[in-house]
Amino acid sequence: SAWWNFGSLLGLCLIIQILTGLFLAMHYTSDTMTAFSSVTHICRDVNYGWLIRYMHANGASMFFICLFLHVGRGLYYGSYTYFETWNIGIILLFTVMATAFMGYVLPWGQMSFWGATVITNLLSAIPYIGTTLVEWIWGGFSVDKATLTRFFAFHFILPFIITALVMIHLLFLHETGSNNPSGLISDSDKIPFHPYYTIK
Repeated sequence: SAWWNFGSLLGLCLIIQILTGLFLAMHYTSDTMTAFSSVTHICRDVNYGWLIRYMHANGASMFFICLFLHVGRGLYYGSYTYFETWNIGIILLFTVMATAFMGYVLPWGQMSFWGATVITNLLSAIPYIGTTLVEWIWGGFSVDKATLTRFFAFHFILPFIITALVMIHLLFLHETGSNNPSGLISDSDKIPFHPYYTIK
């Protein structure tokens, strides 16, 4: 079934995001005074910078389309019964969301600034520690240079953590085997690859 393609498509999305991200990081500056102009510089002055930037931005949208369809398929066909694979998948979902949010802040436009302000401020609703937690994330009393610098650092490092989590996700998947549309465990129908297929 075509629904089983989204896992490998997510792998392709991750590779594209990491490669385009590395090229963007070569020209981006995580300083409040120069972040926006560095993105403009990438689009206007760097050879094919516009293409790399828009591949990265639209690639993130494609990533989430594949991600939601992948999770939706898992829910519909009961893949959550494979606890380890499913739980690592949910951790991956939230890690990707965090990475995308931090990436959204990096161009440092009005939407970036107010997006960062509003979303981080949601944590202030946590009783007792909320305000302290928000100021700790900001690195000050408002979204500023310290916030942008640490968001860039985490946006850069998290995809490599995501890659490691994907490896664990696949490790557990290969332990149990993939689910199928019939919902039946097909272990009884399996035969060893060697010698039956190697001889062919």
